Amino acid sequence: MASEFWPLVGLRLRTPLLELRWPSQADLDALAALAADGVHDPAVQPFWVAWTDVGPAERARSVLQYHWGRWAAWTPADWRLELAVVRDGLVVGTQGLSGTDFAIRREVATGSWLGRAFQGQGIGTQMRAAVLALAFEDLDARYARSGAFEDNAASLGVSRKLGYADDGVELFTSRGRPAVSRRLRLDRAAWQAARTVPVELVGLEPCLPDFGLGG
Repeated sequence: MASEFWPLVGLRLRTPLLELRWPSQADLDALAALAADGVHDPAVQPFWVAWTDVGPAERARSVLQYHWGRWAAWTPADWRLELAVVRDGLVVGTQGLSGTDFAIRREVATGSWLGRAFQGQGIGTQMRAAVLALAFEDLDARYARSGAFEDNAASLGVSRKLGYADDGVELFTSRGRPAVSRRLRLDRAAWQAARTVPVELVGLEPCLPDFGLGG
């Protein structure tokens, strides 16, 4: 349902498999439940912030607090769009798109996670493709950034499929040890060349000022 004062709630991105939408409280509860059930093999840590290295209840609560915090912190100069990813009526994960001084830099970054039961089914590719279409086609981005630890083959595979190129490495600390993250960058020409997923967008026009664009 659209809101005069918060038009982002009416934003929808659709691919052949998925709908991505601003999460309702019911969607956030579903995401929290997915997080409680586990997002990855406990033997590995794929995230720069180790939010999954706690008990199920704390993981669930952290999901709610993270999304509420992003809502409260949103400004046109510094925004982080965190969308619920829905397949066949079920919330299966979340896909983010962020920008700082986007109207000037025209650069975005992405981040995401899926519930374990929904991994390995092509969902990760379509949900990232959806926000890249929003960024490049509708918001007129020039670049998109991503990154993943070098042992995160699934995330790196999605990036390669969508046309990203290597952009160097960074060192992080993960579980008390150094971990190498591969930076990746996608420009408009590479996105267009690799694009295969059709994306339908609904409800963007009233949201443009929230991205620092439009009137």
